Amino acid sequence: MPRSPSLLRRLTAIALPLGLAGSALAAGHFLTSVAQANAPAASRVVAPAAPVLVELYQSEGCSSCPPAEAYLNGIAGRANVIPLAFEVTYWDYLGWKDKFASPAYTQRQRDFASRSASHEVATPQFWINGSQSVTGANPRGVEAAIAAARSTAPVPNVGADGVTIAKGAAPARPADVWLVRYDPRTIDVPIKAGENGGRTLPHKNLVRELTRLGAWNGGAARFSYAPAAGGLRNAVFLQDGRGGAVLSAATDAR
Repeated sequence: MPRSPSLLRRLTAIALPLGLAGSALAAGHFLTSVAQANAPAASRVVAPAAPVLVELYQSEGCSSCPPAEAYLNGIAGRANVIPLAFEVTYWDYLGWKDKFASPAYTQRQRDFASRSASHEVATPQFWINGSQSVTGANPRGVEAAIAAARSTAPVPNVGADGVTIAKGAAPARPADVWLVRYDPRTIDVPIKAGENGGRTLPHKNLVRELTRLGAWNGGAARFSYAPAAGGLRNAVFLQDGRGGAVLSAATDAR
């Protein structure tokens, strides 16, 4: 098969650490064929003891992302797993602007990279509880990370207009409390240009808002917010600073 310029870009960009090739080229695409090779065995799937946050960083302009998104969509209803799709901006220049992408989501991915050993930014890239990354369409790797994930803070009690956090062991430094508004419905988006041109991509659990509510230092606390509109749901997680581990997470889904 001929090697296209876009394929060469992907294969070389993924090896570059953050900052060496500019903000866009520091992120790489991964080959989609990994998806079938790494499909998890259903018998091995076990619900984690506490909710696990699974973040997928992707773009509608990345031809390697659909298999990873298909996996994320497939685990959306699983017990004690919170899969969220964050659309990033750095592939918009390839010919298709992702209307769900936000610079805030791109920065969140870069924050993870800045505190990781590899400093790697890529699409598709999963972060599991903010402490382990899996790059590419690699369901087996994600399943292993979910199984190994642990919560180290009280699980938030997420309501329609606020979240309560019980008293727990004080973290080494105050933990950030984040509110995510996400859409649990499937949104089919026809892609008319770029690497995915001609395809219709089904999005699920798309992140639409990301807001810092405050800090938690170990004491019982409550943070209020306006009820979500337009069918969106709330997820709240505690995090060890920007780019740090997620200490606990929960949603208002019942």
